[in-house]
Amino acid sequence: MKEMIAPKFEGSSPGRQEAQPWPEPPQVLLQRLIHRIDHVLLGKKETVTHLITAMLAGGHVLLEDVPGVGKTMLASACARVLGGEFKRIQFTSDMLPADVIGGSVWDSRISELVYRPGPIMANIVLADEINRTSPRTQSALLEAMEERRISIEGETRKLPEPFVLIATQNPLSYEGTNTLPEAQLDRFMMRLSIGYPSMENEARMLEQYAAGSRPEPHQLRPVLMLEEWLRMQREARLGHVHPGLLEYMAKVTDATRRSPELELGLSPRAGRDWLRAAQARAYVEGRRYVLPDDLFATGEVVLTHRLNGIAAGGRRASEALTRIMRTTPLPASIAPASMTGRHR
Repeated sequence: MKEMIAPKFEGSSPGRQEAQPWPEPPQVLLQRLIHRIDHVLLGKKETVTHLITAMLAGGHVLLEDVPGVGKTMLASACARVLGGEFKRIQFTSDMLPADVIGGSVWDSRISELVYRPGPIMANIVLADEINRTSPRTQSALLEAMEERRISIEGETRKLPEPFVLIATQNPLSYEGTNTLPEAQLDRFMMRLSIGYPSMENEARMLEQYAAGSRPEPHQLRPVLMLEEWLRMQREARLGHVHPGLLEYMAKVTDATRRSPELELGLSPRAGRDWLRAAQARAYVEGRRYVLPDDLFATGEVVLTHRLNGIAAGGRRASEALTRIMRTTPLPASIAPASMTGRHR
């Protein structure tokens, strides 16, 4: 355990330039950022923390929930506190790929075709009701989500940095929806649900509306500059991960591929996203090393939506994943016997 708690990662290699010190510890800035968003959403700190963790890890998020619980508000608030550009795409059945990524239009002033950027060209993009559009239009997002670029008429254009896609879909069986293909689901680092507010928070929200004091996302002031956010992303990826934890993760992913309860196991991309999310969570907590709790806290939201094929047995993917994580023991070199196999 001591080897994991005090890893030798902070020292710089010969000739490596030291980064400028932070005016405040990064975790203080991140907690302030989370608090400001939670002040708008009310009572959803855990969901907000998961979203910030995914964004810090460079991942995309799928919000699956009923209408009216604050999905658009959450995405807009995140963009405001980061000082980035926010754009929203309302997906409909008649949308075309060019409506997302843009296209070439004729400019009569210069007698040439010029590129007109689509709404995908922003730091935070909300893809509202993504499953209402056709698979053809959904496919326009695949390259953007993985390679952070788009291809238009043979020319490749990079997306702005940072870039994160927050997509929403309704879990109810509404008419005119299309199931997201496995390849696209696998590109979302996390699937989250906001849920209804508690009675106390809903009463507080109504009081704010009645008094005209309800805070809105556009009123939020940035906590970080984009350059600071990009630096945090780089630092989070340097978080130390004990080899025993990597072994545990590999055993879990392999077990999902062998489980008779699952038709489709976890991909290597899923393991990579799990690792990045755990590193980001440790960074949010003010640590530069990953603990088993970081894996347990991020495992369900990162992995469950990728296990979308259940064979005979009738168990949901989350139940199968929970069983696998509980029965896969942590190596004795990183955890006492009482923690081995623990999952919360």
